[in-house]
Amino acid sequence: MFPRARHGWIEVVSGVMFSGKSEELIRRVRRALIAGRRVQLFKSHLDDRYGGEFRISSHDGRQIDAEPVSNAVQVAERVSPETQVVAIDEAQFLDDGICEVADALADAGMRVIVAGTDMDFRGEPFGPMGLLLARAERIDKLSAICVVCGDPATRNQRLIDGEPAPAEGPTIQVGGAESYEARCRRCHKVPKRDRAQGELVLGGTEGPRGRTG
Repeated sequence: MFPRARHGWIEVVSGVMFSGKSEELIRRVRRALIAGRRVQLFKSHLDDRYGGEFRISSHDGRQIDAEPVSNAVQVAERVSPETQVVAIDEAQFLDDGICEVADALADAGMRVIVAGTDMDFRGEPFGPMGLLLARAERIDKLSAICVVCGDPATRNQRLIDGEPAPAEGPTIQVGGAESYEARCRRCHKVPKRDRAQGELVLGGTEGPRGRTG
């Protein structure tokens, strides 16, 4: 699929929303441009929070626009054989096939930079991010600041009318500060799922007064 070169690798920038993942990806891409590397940048078409625009500029005036993609196949089909660096933003919205594509690109000698939210609003692995983290040579997990207590935030709190969204909601719901907050483990709330987990832990145990839960 891609011509083989001397060596390549995968690096993943993951973490909670509002932690600066896209900014870090932009920083790495900009440095690659300054170094004269041929770069292609992709992002999920689902992320339209900024009107579909994502442009990176280097100090020497060169610019690169992100190409919107809906699946891993589109990434594979659009990478040029001359490309040296492939950057993918919001990878959590892509299918698991992005893992095989990233491996193929790295095997072909390309540097693959992937940025994405590693956990969904329930605190569970988001899309292909867990698999990508397992395959990457380099991992950087970023945190934000919990809006409730000020501790390092590692969870995405989805809100509906200012209240925590229930666990039964859809996994993918694109939004910004109006729909999400960064929170720490202690302040992160997922109604119903929390109760179910409590019943799972307590159910089936016998106390001095009989069954609990």
